[in-house]
Amino acid sequence: MNILELSEQEIVRRQSLQTLRDMGIDPYPAAEFPTNAFSTDIRSEFKDEDEPRQVMIAGRLMGRRVMGKASFAEIQDSKGRIQVYVSRDEICHGDNKDLYNVVFKKLMDIGDFIGVKGFVFRTQTGEISVHAQELTLLSKSLKPLPIVKYKDGVAYDKFDDPELRYRQRYVDLVVNDGVKDTFLKRATVLRTLRKVLDEAGYTEVETPTLQSIAGGASARPFITHFNALDQDMYMRIATELYLKRLIVGGFEGVYEIGKNFRNEGMDRNHNPEFTCMELYVQYKDYNWMMAFTEKLLETICIAVNGSPEREIDGKMVSFKAPYRRLPILDAIKEKTGFDCNGKTEEEIRAFCLEKGMEVDETFGKGKLIDELFGEFCEGTFIQPTFITDYPVEMSPLTKMHRSKPGLTERFELMVNGKELANAYSELNDPIDQENRFVDQMKLADKGDDEAMIIDKDFLRALQYGMPPTSGIGIGIDRLVMLMTGKTYIQEVLFFPQMKPEKKMPQSTINEWEEIGVSENWAYVMRKAGFNLISDIKGEKAQGLQQKIGEINKKYKLGYEKPSLDEVQNWIDKANPSAEANASTES
Repeated sequence: MNILELSEQEIVRRQSLQTLRDMGIDPYPAAEFPTNAFSTDIRSEFKDEDEPRQVMIAGRLMGRRVMGKASFAEIQDSKGRIQVYVSRDEICHGDNKDLYNVVFKKLMDIGDFIGVKGFVFRTQTGEISVHAQELTLLSKSLKPLPIVKYKDGVAYDKFDDPELRYRQRYVDLVVNDGVKDTFLKRATVLRTLRKVLDEAGYTEVETPTLQSIAGGASARPFITHFNALDQDMYMRIATELYLKRLIVGGFEGVYEIGKNFRNEGMDRNHNPEFTCMELYVQYKDYNWMMAFTEKLLETICIAVNGSPEREIDGKMVSFKAPYRRLPILDAIKEKTGFDCNGKTEEEIRAFCLEKGMEVDETFGKGKLIDELFGEFCEGTFIQPTFITDYPVEMSPLTKMHRSKPGLTERFELMVNGKELANAYSELNDPIDQENRFVDQMKLADKGDDEAMIIDKDFLRALQYGMPPTSGIGIGIDRLVMLMTGKTYIQEVLFFPQMKPEKKMPQSTINEWEEIGVSENWAYVMRKAGFNLISDIKGEKAQGLQQKIGEINKKYKLGYEKPSLDEVQNWIDKANPSAEANASTES
């Protein structure tokens, strides 16, 4: 990287880096720094009557107040922040005071990692602090952190732009309070989920992420190519069909927490790469699964928030069991007055069109009912609600309802207007399953690119016999959103998918060289604000020479100054029409 591509502060920090090395100080030492305390523990365990506690702490330098021979610094470790008192004569043990006067005061920057050895005390203002006796630079920061500053109650330099926060999560975690806590709560969700499933006797497993058939859900897959087999493969859209194979193989219950991938849109509730938990248990049905799920979510909410209630979008949502159970066709009738029960595909499509919905001929009966529910019902269920008994057209992997013809034993759990979980009494009749796969292929032939593909190996597994089984899939990202009260899925993903960064258009170094500007001077041109060659068209040779000369001097580059004729030649070549006129006149 050319130094002129850096900001003013970055250049100064690199100069400090070199100065440290010239002084014999390694800015990135390899030796262990054996910390024995965290900021939060130091404060919570401090007692004025105790003997001063000796500690070794480390963290980022987040603030510094220099007051002559003594200063105060603020260190941020993995748990919080604590004040450090730094005295020149305490950390500099001989006549050489450079560690304080030069290194601490001038060469250390906000964001540097430092280690402190000293003892704990209370300052005259009552703040529990660490009195430094030794100070060590552990890692030099070359980019300045966006530290929020306050003046007259107004905050400046806030790092609150969502795109920047999500793209540079590492900075977001350092400077914005509460962000790290969200992800610690996410860890609690996963830890509690595993604990409940493990204690129930179920086995955590891993299944393929690359699959030859994208099965187990209705979704558009990502496609890649397996060179060794010369075969197109799919990133999995669900783990369902492989987990059911394990039930066939004799496991009592299996679950997987892993990534799924769906090549669909991104918005506040969807990320194309997402985490899902799927659980399958033999000899159970969807009624058992509803009872198990509501107790599971109540347990998780208590573990994360200390209570089964959580405020979400200004509304108090209770995860305390039991939850309401409502058949999907009753839900649609309740919200629209239209009874889908017994209606043909054409009748349901006509009602959708009457309501101004965008539906077309590729939509089968199940898709139309799904669209109706999404349009008029889904967003209205704030408290946890089991929507049950879906039509068979919507549920190609679900067992037929034992008492309601045309419906299946399936539920979706709605919370705060969004789907959180999807569960079935699993279809284990291989002939019925094959017929439903065939119906799905007919939908694909009509243009439905989310229809399932026939998985012949899964059908073969079913033919060996699968016991009665209930299964569920829970979206972990949405679950964490609910448990932390976050509105956007990006807030609970460390690194959500983002559009490519916008880059300022720039002429390449080769393009600058084509008009006679050397590589060194091309970087100077950019530093002067001329990103494109066309930007210098309106410049006067003398003015341009002065601008780039000032940068050459400011950064002590030592480049040989170009003559006025050379600069004029650059301008002429940047403006071909003017150059052509000049040639004609001569």
